[in-house]
Amino acid sequence: MYTLTLDDLEQAARQVYRVMPATAQYRWPLLAERLGCTVWVKHENHTPTGAFKVRGGITFMHWLRREFPQVKGIVSATRGNHGQSLALAASAAGLKALIVVPQGNSLEKNNAMRGFGGEVVEYGEDFDEAREEAARLAHVHDLYLVPPFHTELVKGVATYALELFSAAPDLDTVYVPIGCGSGICAVIATRDALGLSTEVVGVVSTEAAAAKLSFEARAICETASANTFADGLAVRKPIAEAFDIYGAGAARVVAVSEEEIAAAMRVYYSDTHNLAEGAGAAALAALMQEHGRMLGRKVGVILSGGNVDRSVYARVIG
Repeated sequence: MYTLTLDDLEQAARQVYRVMPATAQYRWPLLAERLGCTVWVKHENHTPTGAFKVRGGITFMHWLRREFPQVKGIVSATRGNHGQSLALAASAAGLKALIVVPQGNSLEKNNAMRGFGGEVVEYGEDFDEAREEAARLAHVHDLYLVPPFHTELVKGVATYALELFSAAPDLDTVYVPIGCGSGICAVIATRDALGLSTEVVGVVSTEAAAAKLSFEARAICETASANTFADGLAVRKPIAEAFDIYGAGAARVVAVSEEEIAAAMRVYYSDTHNLAEGAGAAALAALMQEHGRMLGRKVGVILSGGNVDRSVYARVIG
């Protein structure tokens, strides 16, 4: 079982805060009024890259420079937020960053990755095919292959959970979106390090439900497709190391539909005037689905990112 100590978390926080400040968590009154419970939103849409993954990128580069000082650059696959994180962190560490995305990936996320100093390569039909190409390019160009899930990534991501639990240690439940799993694993590890009893609930799309199917089967299951507009959730097969953690540490995994995610994006705008991408709104969508069982409770939702293409957001908000 993956564990973090309080010392691990504080060390990671020191590394992260050299690059970015802590993000806010707010208790929004209109969400409470709408849902009948106290709702704390963790605003990872307010990081320098607009998503939580930058934290893991920072701690991972610290580890990489220490353990493999000869490395000249990194390569990884992404739908966007992981890639922006690595591009920013690699540039800060003086390393080349080659980022592989599926064909037809978000133009705005691709541009953002380039803006942070990454070189973007389009390959494959989906994230899983892009991952295979990233592995090939690592070998061809002698680059360090950064996996979508790694204990050093989790350590950095866990700093958002430390901030949330420090502000609101008495949360009954926290809803966390599941893509490759660093977010939910970080929340579980931080909860356990702090000795809290908070229930952690994972959230997937009904169109990319492999994590939920795996959780319920107690074994890794793969889906034929992952066609959700919430691209941060678009994974066909769980990462084994992540599944080991959330399979044991989560209370349950909830699936939300495309319509429920879009509704949550609209609610974020109307009730908090915050921009949420699909994956970023998934946790709130799950709380909206389960609000009956959360009445009167203190609930946290992770707004994991706000990097949504303008055309997609225009369609959703309209």
